[in-house]
Amino acid sequence: MKTLIVEKDGSLRRAEVPLPAYTEKQALVRTVACGICNGTDAKLIHRKFKGFEPEQYPVMLGHEGVGEVIAVGKDVVSYKIGDKVLLPFVGDDPVRYPGLTSAWGAFSEYGVVDDLKAYPEGEAPECAYAQTVLPEWVDPVDGVMIVTLREVLSAIHRFGISRGDRVAVFGCGPVGLTFIHFMKLLGVGCVIAFDVRKEKLASALTQGADAAFDSTNCSPQDEVRKICPGGVDYVLDAVGFLPIINQAMTMVRDNGKICCYGISPDMAMQLEWKDAPYNWQLHFQQFPSKKEEGAVTDQILSWMQSGDVVLKDYISDYFPAEEMEAAFQKLEQREISKKGIVAFGKQK
Repeated sequence: MKTLIVEKDGSLRRAEVPLPAYTEKQALVRTVACGICNGTDAKLIHRKFKGFEPEQYPVMLGHEGVGEVIAVGKDVVSYKIGDKVLLPFVGDDPVRYPGLTSAWGAFSEYGVVDDLKAYPEGEAPECAYAQTVLPEWVDPVDGVMIVTLREVLSAIHRFGISRGDRVAVFGCGPVGLTFIHFMKLLGVGCVIAFDVRKEKLASALTQGADAAFDSTNCSPQDEVRKICPGGVDYVLDAVGFLPIINQAMTMVRDNGKICCYGISPDMAMQLEWKDAPYNWQLHFQQFPSKKEEGAVTDQILSWMQSGDVVLKDYISDYFPAEEMEAAFQKLEQREISKKGIVAFGKQK
């Protein structure tokens, strides 16, 4: 099969490698599509993803996949041939892939999913909790977007954001817009959005933000305090820009929380809390829990059925697998406005 590799210098190439092995508790899938992640994928390409050291490169890229089951192990009971399943991966395998490290590997033509029910209680890998069969009414190419939607919804729960809260959101890209929309669906009282691009601010208002401002042409602190004089309950960094943390301290109420979603490009910063309230919290959500993602799947599907969530609202670009490298060039040049998806051709 072909897989997408990030070389030690950050360049991309598609390479021929063997198909992944699968056990009696796993299924082999043919990749239907994989989403391009402006967070994880981009940081891996720039060699800035926490936990991946230079000596681990080259790496196999991709983590937002959907695959069609084409073979099952003898203990598998949850999957059948033809099922479309979220989150197939290609794991580390020094025999099949010597010199390669798995960065989940979902930009490969084939992958593997684990069957939670095939394992004894407590022994399944965590990914099995989120390797979910898609209903037939979900387009499996667009279905890769559900990976991001589940990560965001589970993060909202982990941060503790709830009905009636007041939240300032920095960053109105695909992730930030999803946070905004989901928070409003959950009954969050006030959402104030900040970005630097007019079209993204317009999208934030469409997704339910109560106000949206260009952070380069205003004082975010002043705008927040005009709307919420006592400060907001949460400031959410949805872009991974560390200076937001210090800026946010002037916006949160006493005992408020600053929430950072995703891996930051730099692993340290100088905190300055002179202007913060006496009591405040800083919460990093750097890696989603697959159990928590799996637990919110039904809510996402329910919103999709009711029309509250439309997958295509979050997607801007589709690319054939043969144009993966060009797709990532567009990502680097900021020419993908929402989610870009790589489709692996017509599935049988």
